[in-house]
Amino acid sequence: MSGYRKLGKATPQRKAMLRGLVTDCIKYERITTTLCRAKEVRREVEKMITLGKKGTLHDRRRALSYIYDKGVVEKLFTDVSKRYENRNGGYTRIYKLGTRLGDGSEEAILELVEADVANEE
Repeated sequence: MSGYRKLGKATPQRKAMLRGLVTDCIKYERITTTLCRAKEVRREVEKMITLGKKGTLHDRRRALSYIYDKGVVEKLFTDVSKRYENRNGGYTRIYKLGTRLGDGSEEAILELVEADVANEE
């Protein structure tokens, strides 16, 4: 198959949902969602953090075109990118929570990993 999941939504709805989840993940540094959504959001969050690490004006404008909140883009380029400047990927972590009572879908927590102390040694 192609490189993404459809998540049971039309393309504009899916893109808007992913943009909102990416914005919230960077803003709050932790979100709870379904496992499939978390796996898709992880891909986009890692791309945004990579843009933040590059830090050029073009990359900032690309991030602004995807993320809804300007304050979140500012946080991405100042705080989050500095945290991971010595890391080559793997900025997020997914914890499985189990199944949801209402519909039985698997839930997960997607969070940004803390800066490694081990890499600084």
